[in-house]
Amino acid sequence: MTLSLNIPTLETERLILRAPRESDFAAEAEFFASDASRFVGGPIQPHEAWRALAMIVGHWAFRGYGFWALEEKSTGTYAGRTGLWFPHGWSEREIGWTLMPAAWGKGYATEAAIAARAHAYDVLGWDTAISQIAPENEPSKAVARRLGASFESVYDDPKWGPVEIWRHLAPGDLENGGMEAYA
Repeated sequence: MTLSLNIPTLETERLILRAPRESDFAAEAEFFASDASRFVGGPIQPHEAWRALAMIVGHWAFRGYGFWALEEKSTGTYAGRTGLWFPHGWSEREIGWTLMPAAWGKGYATEAAIAARAHAYDVLGWDTAISQIAPENEPSKAVARRLGASFESVYDDPKWGPVEIWRHLAPGDLENGGMEAYA
């Protein structure tokens, strides 16, 4: 049996949001071996990073949406991932982002999350979304604020412990409901 995934490609001004590839693994393994991954479950061993990447692809198969790999248009460099997430047991449908350290501070998380949110609202018909953020993860909270999200509550996740729930604006509360609201 062959499984076929329909993962759309999205583009922003500086990024291509594409299907994850096994060739992204080297950057993922390096990231997850470092303390930079502490807010997203790391550090972990390379075999665990490979399984995490495979799980991201599997989410697309089960839910029909998931995390896109981020590729810099100008260089073709893998910059991380951003997307839509709702595994079994998660509190709500989420917009998430994880960038490789070389991509930090460039605005990529915000740029890609706007595209992911537009897809969630305009294509999938979501009426709301959250982002779960570790309480100590100030850079991620800054991204949430740039997206117009606001702190809502603390959720005691059974695996991760306390995480902050940041609520994104609903489609009708965005300037025009889509990605171009922030362009």
